[in-house]
Formats: sequence, C-alpha cells, structure tokens
Amino acid sequence: MPEQLIGTVVHYFKGPSVAIVRLTDGELALGDRVRFHGHTTEFTAQVGSMEVNHTKVERAKAGEEVAIQVTDRARQHDQVFKVT
Repeated sequence: MPEQLIGTVVHYFKGPSVAIVRLTDGELALGDRVRFHGHTTEFTAQVGSMEVNHTKVERAKAGEEVAIQVTDRARQHDQVFKVT
C-alpha cells in the first residue's frame, strides 16, 4: 500500500497510551490508517480519537501537534506514515 510520511512522534504517554505527533506534511482525519515506524517500533493503527490542545478534533493539518490514542507503544522520533 502507498504511504505518505506525515509526521514524527514527539512524546508518548504510557498510562493512557497516547502518542503526540507533530504533523509535518499533509493532514490527518478520524478513520485514517497510520503506520508508526522506528528503530524498535512497527505497528499500524486506525485513528479513532484525536485531540489538539486537549480539544477533540476530527481533522488536523501540517504544523499542528495531535494526540492520538494508540494500541501499541510509540517512541520519540518514530516516523508516522498515512496509509493511502
């Protein structure tokens, strides 16, 4: 499947299992499939919950930092790809 690099993980909260992603290109919406890739990270997830500045949003664009609920552990500097 084709993929587009859309951002990088800047922080991960273990308790709530939330990754903070700085979007650098394109946009992200609820329902999109994303792949997290790093030195020891490799998983795909569907965006089911997303927040910007503690406010739920349905869509985010480049330049924003979004909090995404994930099912697996993400690490700082992991790359985030949008699966198209």
